[in-house]
Amino acid sequence: MIIFLHPFPLSVFQDPFTAFHLDKALVRKYMGPLLIGELAPDQPSFEPSKNKQLVEDFRELRATVEKMGLLKPNHMFFILYLCHILALDVAAWLTIWYFGASTVPFLFSAVLLGTVQAQAGWLQHDFGHLSVFSKSRWNHWVHKFVIGHLKGAPASWWNHLHFQHHAKPNCFRKDPDVNMHPLFFALGKTLSVELGVQKKKFMPYNHQHKYFFIIGPPALVPLYFQWYIFYFVVQRKQWVDLAWMLTFYIRFFLTYFPLLGVKGILGLHLLVRFIESNWFVWITQMNHIPMHIDYDKNVDWFSTQLQATCNVHQSLFNDWFSGHLNFQIEHHSLKDSGELWLDAYLHK
Repeated sequence: MIIFLHPFPLSVFQDPFTAFHLDKALVRKYMGPLLIGELAPDQPSFEPSKNKQLVEDFRELRATVEKMGLLKPNHMFFILYLCHILALDVAAWLTIWYFGASTVPFLFSAVLLGTVQAQAGWLQHDFGHLSVFSKSRWNHWVHKFVIGHLKGAPASWWNHLHFQHHAKPNCFRKDPDVNMHPLFFALGKTLSVELGVQKKKFMPYNHQHKYFFIIGPPALVPLYFQWYIFYFVVQRKQWVDLAWMLTFYIRFFLTYFPLLGVKGILGLHLLVRFIESNWFVWITQMNHIPMHIDYDKNVDWFSTQLQATCNVHQSLFNDWFSGHLNFQIEHHSLKDSGELWLDAYLHK
């Protein structure tokens, strides 16, 4: 059994390796130098709680899905998706340009721009997972354009956090998406009981269902992400991502300053981020937070994804509104293509 710079044997990662990597031969080439030896004889080769039959059934299902071509992307769909985002962006500017900066056109334009930000967020998600083009480089290029120029956020920041989430979803201390426990919220039955036993009082958790609406959806993007993304790129010297981000703010300023002035631009930007934040939080949390949240129990890949994700009813509106993230189980277990999955463990 060959192992790498990682606390678990390579056999444990057969399923996530398949799910995360687009060009598997290329990844194996670069993993070679990480070889440090063989697994000790007294160490288990599989997760102690692995359901062998379930694992075999899942791999058979995945093979069937691939043979049916269900994991092949429709490039025209993504082109049209990008076009509808660009059309909404232009419509937002035309609204204020034609009708003026009075209250109604201003608010309508903010809603259009908020929709642009939310939909661009769903679109960059697919490119970030390298799920659109057959060449990883093409996905990376378009990803930087969508998240950097259309949203003003760094691709490296998204990759760093999101692939940790996919590697160990809803695993406390390993999934950054549940780091809000216990500072702001008490998550999961196990972790909540642990807080009660330890009598740790960080927040009035008995009222968290009330204050969630105040510090959760409306505040995440404008009050936290907005400044942290700049700290991230500067601290990690991600200058290319910073340049892409600046193109967003330069374009936004040049197009709206003649119409709104400085105060109007600041107000519009804050309102757009407020709309985007509510949209983003409700969609992303509805597929994970209701599910099992606990410390990492080292169960098999498929069981981990099933315990941490749930789907939402399919409809044309739900598909569009959620960027097809209402199919969260399939997304997590079958198609996570991305070459940065080791980032979950090598760059903490």
